[in-house]
Amino acid sequence: MTPARPDALHPAALMYAAEVKDGQLNRREFLTRVTSLGLTASAAYGLLGLNAPARAAGHAQQGGTLRMQIAVRALKDPRAFDWPQIAYYTSGWLEYLVEYNNDGTFAPLLLESWSANDNATEYALNLRKGVTWNDGTPFTAADVARNITGWCDKSVKGNSMAGRFATLIDPDTDKAIDGAITVADDHTVLLKLPVPDITLIAGMADYPAQIVPMDFDPENMLANPKGTGPYVPDTYEVGVRGSLNRNEGHAWWGYAAGKGAHIDRFEFIDYGTDPADWAAAAANDAVDVIYETVGDFVDTLDVLGWQKSEVASGSTIVIRPNQLAEVDGMRPYADVRVRLAIAMAVDPAVCLELGYANRGIPARNQHVGPMHPEWADVPAIQIDPEAALALLTAAGMASFEMEIISVDDDWRRNTTDAVAALLLDAGFKVKRTIVPASTYRENWTTYPFSSTDWNHRPLGTQVLALAYRSGEAWNEAGFANPEFDALLAKANAIADADARRVVMARLQSIMRDEGVILQPYWRSLYRHVKPGVVGGEMNIAYLPRLYDFGFAA
Repeated sequence: MTPARPDALHPAALMYAAEVKDGQLNRREFLTRVTSLGLTASAAYGLLGLNAPARAAGHAQQGGTLRMQIAVRALKDPRAFDWPQIAYYTSGWLEYLVEYNNDGTFAPLLLESWSANDNATEYALNLRKGVTWNDGTPFTAADVARNITGWCDKSVKGNSMAGRFATLIDPDTDKAIDGAITVADDHTVLLKLPVPDITLIAGMADYPAQIVPMDFDPENMLANPKGTGPYVPDTYEVGVRGSLNRNEGHAWWGYAAGKGAHIDRFEFIDYGTDPADWAAAAANDAVDVIYETVGDFVDTLDVLGWQKSEVASGSTIVIRPNQLAEVDGMRPYADVRVRLAIAMAVDPAVCLELGYANRGIPARNQHVGPMHPEWADVPAIQIDPEAALALLTAAGMASFEMEIISVDDDWRRNTTDAVAALLLDAGFKVKRTIVPASTYRENWTTYPFSSTDWNHRPLGTQVLALAYRSGEAWNEAGFANPEFDALLAKANAIADADARRVVMARLQSIMRDEGVILQPYWRSLYRHVKPGVVGGEMNIAYLPRLYDFGFAA
C-alpha cells in the first residue's frame, strides 16, 4: 500500500464535500469522515472553501507554572486507563499517534499521516521523522507495531483498547491476528484487516491509547519515565497533587513542529469531588484551570470573571442495571421486563433538569445521538410510570428493593437522585447509596445498579463496541446479544454513514427494546480558566492536550 501524502485525497472525499454543499451532510460529519481516512484538516476545510481554524496557543509566551484543579488518581498501564484524569498526568511524557479536535477532525501527532484503502481493510501509518524517546533512542515503526499488538492483547486485565481494535484480534487466541500488523520500514506500519473497520484512527486518538516504550513497566513508570513527550514527572501523590517539569534535556519533536508546550511546570491539585471547593480555589487564586466546570458552578465561575469554553458533546451519564449481577442469590436485572419497567418510569427531561441544570439535551437511552454521523432517529420508549409498575409487578419484582449507587459528587449524584425519585414516584422500592470516589472507581463495572459518566466518542459504533459488545472490559451493563454483536461488526465495516445508519437503526432499537440502560441526556461540557490562560479550551472528549496550554504573550 502506498503511504499517503499529507494532502492525499481519499476517493470519497470529493463526493462527501459535494454532499456538504448540497446540504445532505453536515460539516462536522464531513470533517470526521475524511480526516479519519487520511486527509489533513487544512485540505478538508479547503474542499469546503474554508480555512482551518488557528490554534489559540500560538499566541502564548514561553514559560510559567500552570495549576490545574483535577482528580489525582492512581496510575496504571494506559491500556487499562478508565478515567481521562489519569491520562492528563502521563501525557506529559507518553504521547499519542493521533489527536481529535472539537471540530471533528483527526490530526497527526506521532504519526505524520495515514491512508486507508477504499473499503478500509488496509491502513498505512506513516510515522513522523526525527522523533526520539527521551533517552535519545529513535522512535520507529517497530515501536508503533508493538503498541498496536499490545492493544490487541485481551489477556491484559482492563484493556479497553482491545475493544477499539477488535477487528485485528484473532478470536481463537485473543491476540493480534498473525500478519495483520507489519513493519514496512522504519517509518511505516501496515495494517491488514480481515473485514473493513472505519474506527481504527478514532481509537488511536482515545485517552487510553498512549504510546509506551519497549521496556515500559506500569509499576515503575515514575522512576523510569521513558517517553516521547516534552515533560517528566516530578511529584505524584494520589488524591493530593502531582507535578510535571519540562524535560530540558529532550529535543522534543513538537517544538520544531509548532505544537507548543509553552508551560515550564504543571501542577495538578486534587480538591476532592465537591465543585464548591473547586470554585473556592479559583476565588482564592489557588488554581489557574478548572478541569471541568459542572452544574450551577458554571454561573459561579462566570461571575468570578474567569474565561469559559463550552462544547456540545456526546458525553453523558449511564444509569444501568447490571444483567449479570447477583443480589440475594438472584439476578434481578436479567429479566427484560424489569429493565423496561425502569426505563418507562424515568423521564429523561426531568433528569436533565434536576441533574445537570438543563445544560444539554434529552437523550433516548440508546447511547447514540445526533452528534454521531450514523445516528438513526429511533423513537424513545414511552414514559408511563403506571404501566412501568404494572410491568414490574408482572415480573414478580414489585417488592424488590433496588439499590442505586453513585459516586459522591455533584451532577452524577444529582442525576442518580432524580432517577431514584422518579422510580419511587412510580411505586418502585428504592434504596439510594452514595459512595466515595475512590470506592466507586474500584467497583464501577460490577455494581448491580449504578451510574457512570461516559465520554464523547466520534462514532456511535465506537461507543456501542466499548460499552455493550459481549465480553468487553467496559461492558458494565453485563449485556450480551449475538444479534447486536453481529450488527455492530456489520456497521463498522460500512464507510458511508448513510448506509451505516440503516444498521444503526436496528442497533439502537435493540438498546431500547432490551432496556439495556438509562441514558437520559447529552451534556454540554464547560471549562473555566483564569484570565490570561490560553489554549485551555475544553476538549469534546476530555483528551489531554498539555501542549496547548500557555499564558498570553
